[in-house]
Amino acid sequence: AAPGPRSYTTLRDEAVKLFNSLQQLESERDPVPLMQGVLQTCLDLPPLVDEIYCQLVKQTTEPLAPGGQGDLHYWQLLTCMSCTFLPSPPVLRFLRFHLDKTESRFPASEMAKYACFIREALGKTKGRECVPSLEEILMLMQRQEMICTVHCPGAPACSVAISSHTTAEEVAQELVSRLGLSQSPNLFALYEQSRRREQPVGSATLLADVLTRFE
Repeated sequence: AAPGPRSYTTLRDEAVKLFNSLQQLESERDPVPLMQGVLQTCLDLPPLVDEIYCQLVKQTTEPLAPGGQGDLHYWQLLTCMSCTFLPSPPVLRFLRFHLDKTESRFPASEMAKYACFIREALGKTKGRECVPSLEEILMLMQRQEMICTVHCPGAPACSVAISSHTTAEEVAQELVSRLGLSQSPNLFALYEQSRRREQPVGSATLLADVLTRFE
């Protein structure tokens, strides 16, 4: 099921719970649900975003096994965070310094590749309505794009590669170009259809958020 409303206690208690989740993440065989849970808590309780960023920087600094499974799980969650939330300016500077240091110390390593991906994501992230779907988290863990299928009236369904930052307008423009409709005077938009309703998707809406709602 998609993430839903939760009941929370105090910020201090939730911070402790998140810290325990991060400790569990290191040895988790299937880290995706745990990652999504951390992201959902941060979405619901924005004051904890900086705390989690700082914890993840701490966990990925001087790890016991650099590049090991546990270390990479932290980098993968940091990747998901970077595509979902922007930290405050002081924490962002701290994070960028950590990314630069990692790339310099471990060039060509998986950690350096995540660091590069995170830096680029931070330059695009503006905030999300929903946390990444399970599928999106899996793709982010591999630093890959998702494939979104769009059904077009009078034409075959089109598969479009999207990132966490791709908007509905960008996808609509790509489809218009693919279908040879660039000179058409008509306006084009994407629609989100469920069992109960069909509604237009706002041009600035992130397609990743739409996919999370479908999940």
